[in-house]
Amino acid sequence: MGDQLVMDGAAASGPPVTGGERADLLQTLRLHRGFLRQTVRGLTDEQAALRPTVSELSPGGLIKHVATTEKSWARFMVGGAAAMQSDAPDWENGFRMVDGETLAGLLAAYQRVADETDELVATLDLDAAHPLPEAPWFEPGARWSVRRVLLHLIAETSQHAGHADILRESIDGSKTMG
Repeated sequence: MGDQLVMDGAAASGPPVTGGERADLLQTLRLHRGFLRQTVRGLTDEQAALRPTVSELSPGGLIKHVATTEKSWARFMVGGAAAMQSDAPDWENGFRMVDGETLAGLLAAYQRVADETDELVATLDLDAAHPLPEAPWFEPGARWSVRRVLLHLIAETSQHAGHADILRESIDGSKTMG
């Protein structure tokens, strides 16, 4: 399979990255993106917008959130906290589908973000680092390297793929694995 993961018909595009740490990071991120995409495969827009648990999470909302988060961290990798914060997050609607959004549209937007991130992974210095934005959940004065951001994106994507799997099973009994 090389450095291309094909899951749910979505192949990661961008420059091929072969061998070494960079390829490992990219392949792992692509794998977990694929799990998340696979989890929502076959859902209608109505199902993707459902919140079948007491949380605000919906499958489509998770796709939206992960895409928005990845895009924000990609900006950070290039330009630091100021670039990351160039778009104010929509905290109210960031985890749910709103009128006019479709699962297909959210998945297409996620693919565009993924392609842009993959391009950065292929070209940026993994040791380049920026101070984190000021926030209660970050240690004051901490800096993250591109490598650390990629590890965070892998963890974030993996965690939300698990959330999506629970939601999917609650909606129609389907399971991503098994």
